[in-house]
Amino acid sequence: MSMTLTLVFILCAIHVVCCYPTAFQDLGESKNRTSIKFLAIGDWGGLPYPPYITAVQKATAQEMSKVAEQMGADFVLALGDNFYYKGVNSVDSPRFKDTFESVYTAKSLKIPCKLPSKRSSDDYISDLKFPAYYYELNFHIPNTQKILTIIMLDTVLLCGNSDDFLDGQPKGPLLTAEANRQLVWLQDRMARSRADFLLVAGHYPVWSVSEHGPTQCLLQKLHPLLNKYKATAYLCGHDHNLQYIEESGVGYVVSGAGNFLDPDVRHWKQVPEGSVKFFTGQASTLGGFIHAEVTKNKMIVTFYQAKGTSLYRTVLSQRNMEE
Repeated sequence: MSMTLTLVFILCAIHVVCCYPTAFQDLGESKNRTSIKFLAIGDWGGLPYPPYITAVQKATAQEMSKVAEQMGADFVLALGDNFYYKGVNSVDSPRFKDTFESVYTAKSLKIPCKLPSKRSSDDYISDLKFPAYYYELNFHIPNTQKILTIIMLDTVLLCGNSDDFLDGQPKGPLLTAEANRQLVWLQDRMARSRADFLLVAGHYPVWSVSEHGPTQCLLQKLHPLLNKYKATAYLCGHDHNLQYIEESGVGYVVSGAGNFLDPDVRHWKQVPEGSVKFFTGQASTLGGFIHAEVTKNKMIVTFYQAKGTSLYRTVLSQRNMEE
């Protein structure tokens, strides 16, 4: 199966555990570089019937290709809901071609990083056996002494499944022991991390003002760890819009506008007052995603609409482990 876009994808996951020495991803030629760049998009999973894609997905893919060409991108983080509505049941599923390979075709998206990802509420298929559901990615920022770490979580395993199109919370983990094992692993990795930039990524949001709102399970289990270990940011999808929320020094990025759009803000008052810095889910944007650049001393996050312009930009500082 040829992949025209190297997404951070579960089917080729790499199992990383605490007893292994830290492994660093190869970014290829980096002689004249001093940063790492990536795109992040969630909820891009097309349709399970012809034409297998949506107008939003197509427009967003086209703009992603332009931004990747102009701004540069080393890899793409896929933040879940990769195949609507019930995932895929085989590595030979035609959905890989119809919803994935035939959409992200641009040369600029043929990104030579081989990275894994996670499932989500719409990818949770019980008869597929994956080598890992959660793992850690480490990068040397080229020509600096700085390190970027991305911890990828399986929030379905941690919190349980939910209906993507209903305003409902996850029902609780199917396997409590596995959920606890992931949480212990996460705390260990975060406690050990000396990365200058520490990102955590999952499908469900910690904070969101939209249809699904804050995920109570993650507020209880993940939120204290993000604060305690001074994470730089948490990236997610699930709600079909773009959001940036900043709370207690952590950036919360919702990038779920890859296939559908939702302007719903019913949970605006359920996030900390004044924490919402940016929101859009308007149909006029045609879709959206984020571009991130991690340099020696800062992380620049830019929100793009598929119409062809940037909508919002924020700058996050590197972690200060001495405070």
